[in-house]
Amino acid sequence: MTPSPLLKLATTCLILAAFLLGGVARAQVQTLDQVVAIVDDDIILATELQERLMLIKRNIEQRDMEAPPEDVLVRETLDRLILESIQLQLANRYGVRIPDAQLDAAMARMAGGSNLTLEQFRAAVEANGQSYGAMREEIRREMMIQRVQQGNVSRNIEISEEEVDNFLSTEAGAEMTQPEFRVVQALVEVSKKDSKTEVQNKEAFVDGVLASILAGKRFEEAVSVIQPYTFKGGDLGWRKIDAIPSMFAEVIPNLKVGETAKIASGAGFHLVYLADERGRERLVQQTEVRHILITPTEVMDDAAAEALTQSLRERALEGEDFAELAKEYSDDIGSAQEGGQLGWTSAGQMVPEFEAAMASTEVGTISEPVKSQFGWHILEVTGRREQNIAEDMRRQQVMGYLHDQKYEEELEAWLRKIREEAFVDIK
Repeated sequence: MTPSPLLKLATTCLILAAFLLGGVARAQVQTLDQVVAIVDDDIILATELQERLMLIKRNIEQRDMEAPPEDVLVRETLDRLILESIQLQLANRYGVRIPDAQLDAAMARMAGGSNLTLEQFRAAVEANGQSYGAMREEIRREMMIQRVQQGNVSRNIEISEEEVDNFLSTEAGAEMTQPEFRVVQALVEVSKKDSKTEVQNKEAFVDGVLASILAGKRFEEAVSVIQPYTFKGGDLGWRKIDAIPSMFAEVIPNLKVGETAKIASGAGFHLVYLADERGRERLVQQTEVRHILITPTEVMDDAAAEALTQSLRERALEGEDFAELAKEYSDDIGSAQEGGQLGWTSAGQMVPEFEAAMASTEVGTISEPVKSQFGWHILEVTGRREQNIAEDMRRQQVMGYLHDQKYEEELEAWLRKIREEAFVDIK
């Protein structure tokens, strides 16, 4: 959180008092931290500007980039600090808070991106001469700013179905939504020095491993054997068909997810495993469900919430309208006015406890009360189906792309607006 002007000025006064009480010689001239800009109810100090400039210059050096002229760098850095101050003040007014648990999770993701544990990441930061605590608070401020931006910008963005259709009809749309495959390959190499018998032995070894996979052994486990030969290779990641090695590209489209094929090449014998795919026909089991959620409060403890949920179940079983009960009692604001209707859901969309209850409840029946992190639920399964979601996934992909494009445009416009509306006095 950005300190208030009064707090910053008070800190400066305390520092001055400390020097005076400490008997500092009058001949020594002490320079107080200077205010370089006033931004609404906040101020930006010279030390803040210098610290940010040092960080930016260090990043420029590490990336071996050409730095802009000093005056340009100072002006752009100060402009960025001003915009950050405006947004942090908005965050404080809106009551935006980043809980420590959420911040810790963000730090853990940063550490994971460098293949480090959180403890290792902290040690690396401090070994580099930086303060881990200061970095942590900087990440908190960035998260607050992101939340303010999303709240003010995303609500102004609408993507119509017509826009999605128009983009899908373009060459760029067709390219973007091509099917993608996640391929894992394992290779037993063959060299020119290998005798004919050695080549035959290697092929027989690969055939044996393939047979074990076809018999039900997991691909990763099957290719981890190291005797008498060792597989090389690994996960190729998500790729469109034209980015897959040509010797695999002819085979991959004919595989189903989880299937493995053998390919011989000049390099040796490959086992190619299709780990996943997206963009082709994808059938998933979906469940249509509605629910009533009762959330414990200070007034109604957990036991009372469970009892109310059980009572509502009994009333529904006795013939009362489930939808009307949901409208009157459910604490799920998003679905209550729709009679508790959650629509068609696929695996992974709901919390585990809810999904388990949904899977074990027959169509047309109401579950026993089930507890999740949100409270106590009863749910009614109203239908089940197998659905091809490939087209929905393509449209969602395009919608996300168009949203990101509009987001950048709207964000720039919003930042200009709040900058123009703010009181800014650069000293």
